[in-house]
Amino acid sequence: MTENAFNTTESSNEEIISRSRVLAPAVLALLLGAFLVLGTGFAHSDTIHNAAHDSRHSFAFPCH
Repeated sequence: MTENAFNTTESSNEEIISRSRVLAPAVLALLLGAFLVLGTGFAHSDTIHNAAHDSRHSFAFPCH
């Protein structure tokens, strides 16, 4: 009975590790995407703003 409890704990630890391996890149991708959409869309440089402006309108995302 102790071995079964140990195996269950080991399995749940592996599941937590596997979820964290997926969650960390997903959060980083979300932050990078938010920066690219919001940071460049509201940038003061006309070149960066215009490039982001065209991309945002192509996805029907308002920017003004």
